[in-house]
Amino acid sequence: MKDVTQLTEGWSVRHEEALLPARVPGCVHTDLLAADVIPDPFIGLNETEVAWVGRRGWTYLTDLAHDSAHERTDLVFDGLDTAARITLAGRELGRTRNMHRSYRFDVTGRTGPLEVRFASAYEEAEAVRSLAGSRPNVYPEPSQYIRKMACSFGWDWGPTLVTAGIWRPVRLEHWSTARLARVRPLVTVADGAGRVEVRLEVERTRRGEGRPLTARASVGGVQAEVSFEGEEAVLELEVADPELWWPRGYGRQPLYDLEVRLSDESGPLDGWQRRIGFRRIELDRSADEHGTGFTLVVNGVRIFARGVNWIPDDVFPSRITPERYRARLRQAADANVDLVRIWGGGIYEDDAFYDACDELGLMVWQDFLFACSAYPEEQPLRGEIEAEARDNVVRLMPHPSLVLWNGNNENLWGFRDWGWEGELAGDSWGEGYYLGLLPRLVAELDPTRPYTAGSPWSGSWDHHPNDPAHGTFHSWEVWNRQDYAEYRTSVPRFVAEFGWQAPPAIATLRRALPGERPAPDSPGMLHHQKAEDGNGKLNRGVARHFALPDDDFDRWHYLTQVVQARAVAAGIEHWRSHWPVCAGTVVWQLNDCWPVTSWSAVDGDGRLKPLHHELRRVYADRLLTVQPGDGGLTLAVVNQSAGVWRTSVSLRRLHADGSTVHEDVVDVTAGPRSVVRLPVPPVLAPAEGSAKEFLVADADGLRALHFPVPDKDFASPRPRYDVAVEPVPGESDRVDIVVSAHTLVRDLLLQADRLGPRAAADQGLQTLLPGERTRIKVSGCGFPDVQDVRAALFSVDTM
Repeated sequence: MKDVTQLTEGWSVRHEEALLPARVPGCVHTDLLAADVIPDPFIGLNETEVAWVGRRGWTYLTDLAHDSAHERTDLVFDGLDTAARITLAGRELGRTRNMHRSYRFDVTGRTGPLEVRFASAYEEAEAVRSLAGSRPNVYPEPSQYIRKMACSFGWDWGPTLVTAGIWRPVRLEHWSTARLARVRPLVTVADGAGRVEVRLEVERTRRGEGRPLTARASVGGVQAEVSFEGEEAVLELEVADPELWWPRGYGRQPLYDLEVRLSDESGPLDGWQRRIGFRRIELDRSADEHGTGFTLVVNGVRIFARGVNWIPDDVFPSRITPERYRARLRQAADANVDLVRIWGGGIYEDDAFYDACDELGLMVWQDFLFACSAYPEEQPLRGEIEAEARDNVVRLMPHPSLVLWNGNNENLWGFRDWGWEGELAGDSWGEGYYLGLLPRLVAELDPTRPYTAGSPWSGSWDHHPNDPAHGTFHSWEVWNRQDYAEYRTSVPRFVAEFGWQAPPAIATLRRALPGERPAPDSPGMLHHQKAEDGNGKLNRGVARHFALPDDDFDRWHYLTQVVQARAVAAGIEHWRSHWPVCAGTVVWQLNDCWPVTSWSAVDGDGRLKPLHHELRRVYADRLLTVQPGDGGLTLAVVNQSAGVWRTSVSLRRLHADGSTVHEDVVDVTAGPRSVVRLPVPPVLAPAEGSAKEFLVADADGLRALHFPVPDKDFASPRPRYDVAVEPVPGESDRVDIVVSAHTLVRDLLLQADRLGPRAAADQGLQTLLPGERTRIKVSGCGFPDVQDVRAALFSVDTM
């Protein structure tokens, strides 16, 4: 049987004349940080102090010693970042130029000093550019000339920290006769049966050539066996009436162990094991009276996708542990998310990511790794890209959570709208990858899943790539230039990106900017704001609704977080109310890779922004929303659950002081996975432009509000409320904060981290009517003083 030896210990990295301890998996930045050679690049302005690291070559060293009775020993690297020359005892084993591939070298009988010499990623990229010629890029860095995590070179939410190192595990594999080189399980469901077609390829030693081999596979109590003498074999298994895997909110996520064993007459040689799930995935792109659809269909059920975009959770990905993946994805699930899109400027994530998604019922939309750039299609990139795609399609296809392959992020759109066509002057730019190579590879290797050429993409060049009526749509004009109310002016078929910025939590800022008195334009705040005119857009977004604070950072911080949450909620509520024409929203973005002002719902230290709590509300199975339009107000009752929702909606037209002007009750029945839209009776609708009246809709603990004018124009009373701190019996580290309103209190928010860096609250923004109260559960802060709690509470017009 094959033996495996992990090579995690005994590595060094050469820095000038010294050898520093190195962690494998890891990267040069984390090794230099551990050795106190560089400061933490996430703190203050330190990012600029360590820029030199990415422009140097780095060498990793260890002594390779092994002794095995097997015929063959392979040195296997799961990930090398990026352009490397590997030598053993002074002799070259090979060269690499792709972070996203694995590599295997025959080292049978060879020992001695092992060196992995990484060239600067800048040097490698410039060498490729000199061969292929220049191509346009949204950012000035040369990310499209090297197969490396593009956001290492910086993005509008990320630092420029260009890494190098052995970023994924390395090991020795000792084997004889034959090994399993590739296993592809094609999992389908038809006529009530689950079918697994296991396609395997083997590699043989010289003595193993032509020797009869036996492959056995088992899943769900069913077994299959085949004997063969070549390099390929197919096993077919059928499981009667398997329990289906469903996205969260639609059913359970049963997983089945699929095992493959390879043997010969002498006994077992190799093994492979993964968990699979039985489900059918379709993508309905049918044309209709509204344009061209883009609807995911799982096990025959049409789904409104409640999604978030995912970026690498750390600019140094080797630091992301399985526990961290699970915590972050648990945060997504807690926000009622059911789809995570892995964005094309990052990485193909570790299997631990997809394992967690399998278990949590989070569908995965996987981009191939192309983003916001024109990519040469010539060598040496073309061969690397094909090998990378083959590696990762085969590695990831067992995961039932993976539902869609996507060719690129924004490059088809960029070619049409960003001036690329003229600049390219006929040069290749990636179209051949997205419309040729990649769909061919997916059809060959993983025909069980749909492929789309890009995001956004209308389905063909017959329509503009970012036409909201066709396929996927990215909505960025609203954030860049408009008020978030503009989200309501169209109904795209599938919104794959949209979002609004806000700064991270106060405790995150305090850690990242020690000693700095924060202000929107303080040095550290500006350095941790990477978007073009980011603060200008934040300020304009606030000023449309509130008086922009002159010199009050706490109020500015609160208001920017309020506007972020409101903006994203406005888009989702509008688009969900138009299901099934609109079939999904994917918020930009769930997470951050460092402490930064960004579009995220979870900041770089893992703290929840108010947006996260708002996502939990607007992505819930049941949603109540009031939508303004040219014909007046519409009450939308959204039911994404599998059952009928029968409810009575209380509609109240209230005065700013909370007194009732008019009220009524509407009985509504919303069928499963449906939306009911009803006009609000004119007698209940506040007059357009009214500064003194608003509408409240309540049903089954859900609430929707409509104010006819921006907050700054509404006659809100000065908020008054009482605060009490109550212990929770038996829990020393949890308290309840009870807020009782005497007036209208709009967007009440407890910033729990002001009570302590570990403190967290279970509630986000809440609007209270006079006489109402809320109970906020807080952990991680002991028993705080009431005055400290008051100082951590914010609401509209409180300061």
